[in-house]
Amino acid sequence: MATHTVAIIGPQTSTTAHVISHIANELQVPLLSFSATDPTLSSLQFPFFIRTAFSDIYQMTAIADLVNYYEWREVIAVYGDDDHGRNGIGALGDKLAERRCKISFKAPMSPEATREEITDVLVQVALAESRVIVIHTSTAWGPKVLAVAKSLGMMENGYVWIATNFLSTRLDIDSPLSSDVMDEIQGVITLRMYIPDSKHKREFASSRWKGLTSGKTANGSLGLSTYGIFAYDTVYLLARALDTFFKQGNQITFSSDSKLSQLRGDNMHLDAVKIFNEGKLLLKSIYAVNMTGVSGPFMYTSDGNLVNPAYEIINVIGTGTRRIGYWSNYSGLSLVPPETLYSKPPNRSSAGQKLLTVIWPGETAKKPRGWVFPNNGRVLKIGVPKRVSYPDFVSQVQGTDMFKGFCIDVFLSAVNLLPYAVPYKFIPYGDGHSNPSNTELVRLITAGVFDAAVGDITITTERSKMVDFTQPFIESGLVVVAAVKKTESNAWAFFTPFTPMMWTVTAIFCIIVGAVVWILEHRLNKDFRGPPRKQIITTLWFSLSTMFFAHRENTVSTLGRFVLLIWLFVVLIINSSYTASLTSILTVQQLSSPIKGIGSLINSKEPIGYLQGSFTRNYLIGEIGIDESRLVPLKTPEESTKALEKGPRKGGIAAYVDERAYIELFLSSRCGFTVVGQEFTRNGWGFAFPRDSPLAVDMSTAILELAENGDLQRIHDKWLLSIACLSQGAKLEVDRLNLRSFWGLYLVCGLACLLALLVYLIQTLRQYNKHCPTEPECSGSSHFRTFLSFVDEKEDIAKSRSKRRQMEMISYRSTSEVGSSISNAEYYQSSMNRIDCTNEV
Repeated sequence: MATHTVAIIGPQTSTTAHVISHIANELQVPLLSFSATDPTLSSLQFPFFIRTAFSDIYQMTAIADLVNYYEWREVIAVYGDDDHGRNGIGALGDKLAERRCKISFKAPMSPEATREEITDVLVQVALAESRVIVIHTSTAWGPKVLAVAKSLGMMENGYVWIATNFLSTRLDIDSPLSSDVMDEIQGVITLRMYIPDSKHKREFASSRWKGLTSGKTANGSLGLSTYGIFAYDTVYLLARALDTFFKQGNQITFSSDSKLSQLRGDNMHLDAVKIFNEGKLLLKSIYAVNMTGVSGPFMYTSDGNLVNPAYEIINVIGTGTRRIGYWSNYSGLSLVPPETLYSKPPNRSSAGQKLLTVIWPGETAKKPRGWVFPNNGRVLKIGVPKRVSYPDFVSQVQGTDMFKGFCIDVFLSAVNLLPYAVPYKFIPYGDGHSNPSNTELVRLITAGVFDAAVGDITITTERSKMVDFTQPFIESGLVVVAAVKKTESNAWAFFTPFTPMMWTVTAIFCIIVGAVVWILEHRLNKDFRGPPRKQIITTLWFSLSTMFFAHRENTVSTLGRFVLLIWLFVVLIINSSYTASLTSILTVQQLSSPIKGIGSLINSKEPIGYLQGSFTRNYLIGEIGIDESRLVPLKTPEESTKALEKGPRKGGIAAYVDERAYIELFLSSRCGFTVVGQEFTRNGWGFAFPRDSPLAVDMSTAILELAENGDLQRIHDKWLLSIACLSQGAKLEVDRLNLRSFWGLYLVCGLACLLALLVYLIQTLRQYNKHCPTEPECSGSSHFRTFLSFVDEKEDIAKSRSKRRQMEMISYRSTSEVGSSISNAEYYQSSMNRIDCTNEV
């Protein structure tokens, strides 16, 4: 550094780079490294450090995406205990947390660890729960760890090993490896910095690289790794930057560092080290380079990283490797090279993430589960609520630490279906004198007191934020229970089937249909003619008699029959519905209650009971808005029964709110109560496990299998099936038929009437114009009266009069032709008089 240095290429390790970066910052000398990939070597802390390869932050992101792709939730990190290892694993933890995954166990090792020390660490790893192991070490030390893992049986079926790019570098440099070494890494997944294939790259690998490395190594030829390509591009990057630096007219000058000048006389001669005055200008030129190197497009982003970071994902198989896909910071996991995706919109959806099949350790293509129960003698501590109510669901066997009940049987049956053994121990929670809070039980899981909770635990939003629940094994929403009394029948029960609106509309349509039929039949049917009083009585009688299909009047017109047919169909439906409803009212026991559901409870001020320890209290206060002073905690079904029987006026409660699963058991032996209103929540019961616990997923699968094979129903029938009260089949209130169920029928009938009247009006107008031509001098009112008279006439009389008028006109024309002495006007008037006389007769 005392020889007027303007740039540094190296060092190779991140640990050394941390030290040298401080010197580079002080002397303003750009430090370029193609192998120091520590993500903490950032341009903010070390502005003169320039990374000419991909940062490990991208490699750890790729591993996190890989773990998430295979739906694992926990990994174990094995790494070298230095800056490179610690900072890389720290970045991995952050990226896993973004995907709701985590590092469950960290196993740091000294880079100079002996085989015995490595063995001790890996034994602890083997005793842990997770079987997904991420190893992040150096090229020289990492293979030793894999060799020890092979000897410990940790390369067998069930394990997952993900190695960072140290392994791919070893495979590239020392290829081909011996068969013994390859056996030690079978099934391992490793990453390699992706360099697009190009003519420049192929020419460099086949000629230039061999010329650079021939005779330089004792072990023969040196394989080309990605670090070698980035090292080559690093030199050209600096050369281009210096060329631009000089073309801009810059000079290279140095000045003394006042801090170092004070150290004159030191053996290190630090006073001779100078500051590069134009270091910032050269740094700017380096970041401004935009070239195509052997590694592909080579340029920097605004945060000091290379553009388009990408990795190949490699699976070690047999004597070689197989690429199973790619990862890029642009589109995640893919089967096609990343450069083909840069021209398309990024696809980060789960469906867009794809990889080829992997051959895992143990030579299996089946994806490992990724975890086992830790083989360290530890058993699951399962908290079970020690309730004083409803022992059929869960209760402790007297004098033992065993539990029984519906929930316990479901749990045991589900555990028996798991493909592995689950060591567990039930631990009672509660004092046995009052119902414990299930919410507090769930919270103790997050505190580490319990590993799981089994019992009648309702899945709620608040609890789901603390733990993971299994698939619900029983549906149970909140319902309202109230005392009911039998309703006696009365003398006016026959009015009950229809609502007042239904009765009104039916009566109106009955009169309308009668009037329409009278209009359609009046000119043709003698049954609908006569004095006005008779016609009104006939119309009303006809309308009412059709309700019972007892009408005697015949319909002769086509339109009348059409309307009557539609109306009789409507009457048939109405009569059938009325008969069925009235039968139900008179034969089925009717119950009544002043409480109609949760709505009437909200509007009242009466006390409400709930089961102590359940989530009902918080729900009624927080979600429904019921005042806390109205809520009465009840411990047992017997207390609930007494409170309901007393009623609010005698110090009891107006209604009892609880979950349907409890209520079904409660009502099976209490006939004086029933459920009123609808179920106003949709909940279920599940078993609780810590967040992201893989056991919760497997238990959910087992519960679904129990439901499909019928075992869940058999367990339900064993504990909860009982004989219900006879009153449970009674109706709480009369189901009256309303207009909403019949408006379609009335609509069809009304449209039929309108259509028939319209056709009848058109036909009548045509007949009127044909048989009754009007006089030109008649006024509009005279025309209307004449038309009404025509409509009131019987159709046969109108036709007869029209025919006679035609005969008179023919006779008039004949008389005129023979020269009659009577004038035309007189003859016409005489003819009209005769017609009028005929009409009067």
